[in-house]
Amino acid sequence: MVNTQRLIENFKSIVSLDSPSHDERLVCEYVKDYLKKLGVEATEDNAGEKSGGTTGNLYAFIDGDSALEPLVFSAHMDTVEPAKGKCAVIHEDGKITSKGDTVLGSDDVAGIVSILEALTVIKENNLSHRPIELLFTVSEETHCGGSAFFDYSRLKARQAYVFDMDGEIGGAASKAPTILSYTAKFTGKSAHAAFAATEGIHAIKPAALAVSKIPCGAIAEGMTANVGVIQGGKATNIVPDLCEIKGEIRSFDDSKVMNSFKEVEEICKASAEEFGAKCEIEYEIAVKAFNVENGSEVAVRFKDCCSKLGLSGELFATFGGSDNNVFAEHGVEGLVVATGMNNCHSVDEYTSVSELETAAKLALELMLNKN
Repeated sequence: MVNTQRLIENFKSIVSLDSPSHDERLVCEYVKDYLKKLGVEATEDNAGEKSGGTTGNLYAFIDGDSALEPLVFSAHMDTVEPAKGKCAVIHEDGKITSKGDTVLGSDDVAGIVSILEALTVIKENNLSHRPIELLFTVSEETHCGGSAFFDYSRLKARQAYVFDMDGEIGGAASKAPTILSYTAKFTGKSAHAAFAATEGIHAIKPAALAVSKIPCGAIAEGMTANVGVIQGGKATNIVPDLCEIKGEIRSFDDSKVMNSFKEVEEICKASAEEFGAKCEIEYEIAVKAFNVENGSEVAVRFKDCCSKLGLSGELFATFGGSDNNVFAEHGVEGLVVATGMNNCHSVDEYTSVSELETAAKLALELMLNKN
């Protein structure tokens, strides 16, 4: 019952709208208008004001079979850069790409149109369905900056399907990590590098020493770490008085993340002390880990719907974060569903007509499921 032409036209239309994180206004208005034509009133919250953006999260409730528990269907409205002037190019073999100078935006337009198409099929065919809650979020790409400000007391559902995963459709992430990011600031003393070299205290040297000692890569089972930024100095003839390093730690175990951070903190402060410098370090936990058991209702339902469509129903772990991490913090158990997006966060991003069709069919099957 999925209307392929309508699905692809919606995809092309939304892709063409600029929607960088913190400025999803055009996509929000498109989705709001589309839902209104289906008789669904969506409301926008004030997440934009709180997160420094132009747009809030979009929420709607669609009444259904009162004997069934409601489900949340979610996707995010922002895209990563380069995203200005996006255009979906449909190739003869059904592959969909950008023109090569921007991302395509299937992350997460594929999720948006899959949910909208499934809902359209339900409305136009007057199909019996379970109660549905829609939550289209903003600023997901900036560590879930929109979903963090949603009022979860509005949700009736305790289970969710977040259509925001790369890979083959029929798969879903049931496990994701805690992500901690940190900034270490090394402070020394500036001086002329030639005339007063002994009067200065170098800030880059202790930072460099710390970076050389901080474990990076796959540092343990289910755990990764990285130092991604180092900044310092003003000119070659000045002893640098300030240097910053920025890094992150990811793990499926919260306690291991904090233990690893303490190790980083000790390394940084010891390195600073060795050179007579000072070090201040701050951290932020972007999202916390979630883990959905294979036998849970939300997982069993997903596998059942996939089986009906001839899909694998595979559950796996991901090292990426998503709005589902935030949902889990608020007592909503969910899966991050693959929607056919590929090579995300690059100008080589692509999807296909057949993948979008299958994703929409899966969303529809989940909305109609009686279990």
